[in-house]
Amino acid sequence: MTGLEKPTGAAIVIKVFEQSQKFSPMDDRPALRLDVAVGEALRGVARDVLSEARTAVTDPARTEAEAVHDFRRAMKRWRAFLRLLEPFVGHEARGLRDEARDLAHALTGARNAQSALDALADLEGHGLALSPRSIATLRRRIDAIRTAAETTLLDADMRLRLGSALDKADTMVERWPLHLLVFDNVADGLTRFYRAARGLIPEDWAAADAEELHELRKLVVIHRYQMDIVEPLWPRFARMWTGEAQRLRDRLGRHQDMLMLESLTGPHQPLVRWRTRLAAGIAERRAAHVAGAKRLAERLFVEKPNTFRRRLDAMWRAVG
Repeated sequence: MTGLEKPTGAAIVIKVFEQSQKFSPMDDRPALRLDVAVGEALRGVARDVLSEARTAVTDPARTEAEAVHDFRRAMKRWRAFLRLLEPFVGHEARGLRDEARDLAHALTGARNAQSALDALADLEGHGLALSPRSIATLRRRIDAIRTAAETTLLDADMRLRLGSALDKADTMVERWPLHLLVFDNVADGLTRFYRAARGLIPEDWAAADAEELHELRKLVVIHRYQMDIVEPLWPRFARMWTGEAQRLRDRLGRHQDMLMLESLTGPHQPLVRWRTRLAAGIAERRAAHVAGAKRLAERLFVEKPNTFRRRLDAMWRAVG
């Protein structure tokens, strides 16, 4: 890791964020609050995440694509939360996390096609040298892949499987001894994953391979969702922090989208005939997203983990 011990910490990020954002009123999503015991607050977070996941697959107003996207997002939030609890509830949390991973993975077909569509839109917005007719043809081919995945992956049997898994998780959460947890347990966990993400910052971003950036993105996603838990302790700071983490996640995600589009241009893939014409644009946008991710990561992870931990303590003491 290089170049991270720079000007004083989160003040840099706050200043940048305040110049471009307005803060919306706090929502009432469960999180750590002064008037709720830590354990019960965490149980409330668990119930809220599972409710979000259930709504994603039972709401008749959502399209197949929306349902898949929203369920997968809820599973990311759920898995990040379970990682915090694993030291205290053991194998049950690990088992639920593995199951959530498998359920989300079972729905990746439609998501992968959407990633390729997003990458195509990115290229189109940055001077892709293809005719409108060619772009329309590319979009139709990718959209056909997405449609096929949606209709075969989120059928009635899959919805039943998802519902049963959520029912099981609900039952487990209610019997966990979360009343034994205190704020130090949460802060230690948040710091552990902050340190892990910070430790994956590449020494040389330009030389970082796709797997390195993918692993970093996974830890950024975990950190981003875990920080929601402390938002009420210092809303302005926490929203700044999760906003920056989300932007870093998005930059790394757009890099991954380019890789997905590139994979569809390989031998025997549906976009192989456009491989040569897409290659330069894909390489250029990948480099741009890596450069953007570097700037965001150096701001977000400028503090050493011990300094980050002291900041969490200060937030808790201020409301205690």
